[in-house]
Amino acid sequence: MFQSSSFRRRTYARLGTGIGAAVIAVLAMPGLAHAHVTVQPGSAEGGSFSVIAFRVPNEQEEARTTQLQVILPEDQPIGSVQTTPIPGWKITTKTRHLDKPIEMFGEQLDTVVSQVSWTATGGGIGPGQFQDFDLSLGQLPESGQLVFNAVQTYSNGDRVNWNQISADPSVEPEHPAPILTITPPSAKQDSTASGGQASDNKQVTAANQGDNVDRNGASDSILPSVLSVVALLLSVVAVLLARRWRRSTPEAEVAHSSSRQDINA
Repeated sequence: MFQSSSFRRRTYARLGTGIGAAVIAVLAMPGLAHAHVTVQPGSAEGGSFSVIAFRVPNEQEEARTTQLQVILPEDQPIGSVQTTPIPGWKITTKTRHLDKPIEMFGEQLDTVVSQVSWTATGGGIGPGQFQDFDLSLGQLPESGQLVFNAVQTYSNGDRVNWNQISADPSVEPEHPAPILTITPPSAKQDSTASGGQASDNKQVTAANQGDNVDRNGASDSILPSVLSVVALLLSVVAVLLARRWRRSTPEAEVAHSSSRQDINA
């Protein structure tokens, strides 16, 4: 009986260790999957304006992110690039001249924003933290992709260039470029596009007011909820196994037998 109890204890110990490892692995997955500069959200409707954010995590344990530079696609110039103030960061832009002007609201543009930089005026992004850097872009192409080049600078002088594109979609490069996927415009957008610049300005205002809430509230709230449920279920399993082990030990059996004798007496 003692040998059987010892075997059960070893079995439950292994199960407990496995459950603990599983919990750690599940909780670590989001950090591993998103430990690079990305565009949030990853897609936007084409043909109009959209507010996106470059999400920058700090990957170093002993340095802070102090600057982000985003270089816009040269082959797809964007006529309107607008920033929004971020406490603790200084924003600067650079422009470039176009050999072939683009048309926007009936106006020919031969100069567009080519680069946006955010430089920390305070502490920057600390280890284990991230920061969203918003941009309003328009008018977006009707479809396709916008591939950006992002340069992340650390307080120790290290620079990471996020500009790699893998030829194999199933293989992610070490430093992937932030990519915005453009979906075809909806029929509703096509019917309202004839309203001109006033309609487009209303869309930009609505996007500035609502996109941050939708992006940070809806998409980011799902994953933590799922992880919480998984962790809770694993905890319940661990408690049940521990109770079963205590009841099956020789000490528990002796105590249980003694208590029954006392009651009978």
